[in-house]
Amino acid sequence: MAQPKQIYLAGPEVFFPPDEHRAIVAEKKRLLQAYGLDGVDPLDTELAFADDDTKPARGHRIYQANRELMDSCDAIIANLTPFRGVSADPGTVFEVGYMIGQGKPAFGFTLDNRPYYERAGSHVLDEHGHTIEDFELSDNLMIEGGIHNSGGQLFVAELAGEHGFFSSELFERCVKAVVQLSNGQSSDTQKK
Repeated sequence: MAQPKQIYLAGPEVFFPPDEHRAIVAEKKRLLQAYGLDGVDPLDTELAFADDDTKPARGHRIYQANRELMDSCDAIIANLTPFRGVSADPGTVFEVGYMIGQGKPAFGFTLDNRPYYERAGSHVLDEHGHTIEDFELSDNLMIEGGIHNSGGQLFVAELAGEHGFFSSELFERCVKAVVQLSNGQSSDTQKK
C-alpha cells in the first residue's frame, strides 16, 4: 500500500480557542483519512521555548517549524474565509503561495460567498482614492489565480456552514478534488 499523501491544513483556526481548534482539526483529519490522506496542522510541532526567548525569536522558530511541515507535505488545503478583515488570513495566504512556489497544488475554501469587490465596499475607489480590485473573484486575483494555476481549486459556500469558519461539506469537496488530481484527473475550477 502506498504511503498516504500529506496535506498541509492552513487557516485561521490556529487562532481559535484550543478546544475549538482541536475539534475542527480533528474533523479535517478524519475526512482526509477517509480518503487515504494524512492531514498536517501548523500546530503539529513539538516546539518548546525557554523563558528568556524573546517574542520575535519565538515567532521565527514557529515560522521555521511551519515551513518544515509544509516542506513535508504534497499539497495544501487552505481556509480562505475572510479573517479580521475583507480578505483571507495573511499567514494562510503566505502558506498557499509558499506551497504553490514549490510546485505543489493548492486547494481552498471560503464560507463567504461575496466577491472580494463587494466585501471591500462595492466602490471603484476606497476612502483613500485607491482602486478596489473587481474581477468577480472570491479574493485577490493572485490568490485565486495561483490556486487555479497550481492545478487546485477554490470552493465557495452557497450557504453558511455549521461554523462561521468551517464546513465539513466544503472541506470534503476540497479533499475529493485532491484525490481527483492525484488520480491524474484535472480539477475543475467550479465555484460551488
